[in-house]
Amino acid sequence: MPEIKKILIANRGEIAMRIMRTAREMNIKTVAVFSEADRKSPHVRYADEAVCIGPPPSAESYLNGTRIIEACRALGVDAIHPGYGFLSENAAFAKQAEEAGITFIGPSSSAIEIMGSKLAAKQAAARYNIPMVPGTSEAITDRDQAKQIAKQIGYPVLIKASAGGGGKGMRVVEDETAFDEQMDRAVSEALSSFGDGSVFIEKYITSPKHIEIQILGDKHGNIIHLFERECSIQRRHQKVIEEAPSISIDDNIRNEMGRCAVDVARSCGYYGAGTVEFILDENRNFYFLEMNTRLQVEHPVTELITGVDLVKQMIFIAEGRELSIRQRDIFIKGHAVESRIYAEDPENNFLPGVGTLQTYRTPKGNGIRVDDGFEQGMEIPLYYDPMISKLITYGENRKEAIHKMVRAIEEYHISGVKTTLGFCRFVMCHEEFISGRFDTNFVGTYFKPALLSQIPTQEELALAALITSEALTKSATHTVPDGTGREANQSKWKQRRH
Repeated sequence: MPEIKKILIANRGEIAMRIMRTAREMNIKTVAVFSEADRKSPHVRYADEAVCIGPPPSAESYLNGTRIIEACRALGVDAIHPGYGFLSENAAFAKQAEEAGITFIGPSSSAIEIMGSKLAAKQAAARYNIPMVPGTSEAITDRDQAKQIAKQIGYPVLIKASAGGGGKGMRVVEDETAFDEQMDRAVSEALSSFGDGSVFIEKYITSPKHIEIQILGDKHGNIIHLFERECSIQRRHQKVIEEAPSISIDDNIRNEMGRCAVDVARSCGYYGAGTVEFILDENRNFYFLEMNTRLQVEHPVTELITGVDLVKQMIFIAEGRELSIRQRDIFIKGHAVESRIYAEDPENNFLPGVGTLQTYRTPKGNGIRVDDGFEQGMEIPLYYDPMISKLITYGENRKEAIHKMVRAIEEYHISGVKTTLGFCRFVMCHEEFISGRFDTNFVGTYFKPALLSQIPTQEELALAALITSEALTKSATHTVPDGTGREANQSKWKQRRH
């Protein structure tokens, strides 16, 4: 396969910038696509070429695969990188690119299709004896049969949309009396969100950890894993804080999880970068959850602890090269933490917001990385995901990475919109997070909006330290022991010395 010389990034914002930077380092030309709402975005200026593909709504721009393919043809594009979200896990779009003779920087359309269905993914993984949460292996249509299965599994159970993601089409059922209502809600939401009302049932793990394994596979059958990411701090079933490696597992579990992740990838002939997600119960048993057939939002923490540029590897794989990295070449070095900074109000149930970034100054310094696609003065559009940036810190160990994150959050100045900065600092300072005892229920169990105002800021801590220092200095200046057990004025004591 020929060398890729021009890539169209079918995305926006920070992930578009992230991909373009690696492409520029590889001397590959880039094409940005943008909606009318993103005309002034940094990714549009950074690219070598840019083309408007439609009005602000996603369905008329970033999800318009036909317009994107047309732009590729018009500009002589060799390959498309979809980033994450939008068309990144759309098997039809990947096939459309393939048929147009344009390299899709990701897995095959067939692999996307298999892993895009949770049921098909489970069936594929089952051939390799991957641990599964007890539940159904087929979509449920008969309600009475579904109730019987739920009773056999044991409540609580989870009803999940087969084509779901992001917490949509997912309902926890505590007992049989609530089954019908939750089933109706899950099917209805699945239909409206994905156009597919099929659901399945599995045992609900009450205190799970969410752990995922990064994999890379080439077109020659070589597949490796790049260890795990801990993703248990979530709100509305969506991640807010991620880190690598996980404090929750040891080397034995890590190696076994990695082996299973590679087998899941092998089950669908996978190539490119992908992520295999698992849940870990309170007894440290792990179960296959799903596979994301794309680059993950949280990929930077893996890059920092392994030194591997995942975007560069994706491009090499798309060119048909064999992986130059073997499993024995990958080691964990240090610790990385990522905070997703959203334009959301943590004091109002994380309600997304819009507005203008009146102040936008990012933190700097050793071990700090900010992946963003915004600048001061820009508006947060209401049409897309409200993530402003990803703030990532790296340290020699977890404690150092967390301390850097607290410092970075305090130095990150954003005004004009509500953000999750304060919430992320709350997490970093919470004993359950620091100790590693947290699970996916952390937000519901420990977070209360009123607690945000009770955490002293760095400025308040610095002021308190200054006041304390001045008080101690004043005390030392005015009183010293006189040798008799009494205190004497320091100035008189100095006079006597002279």
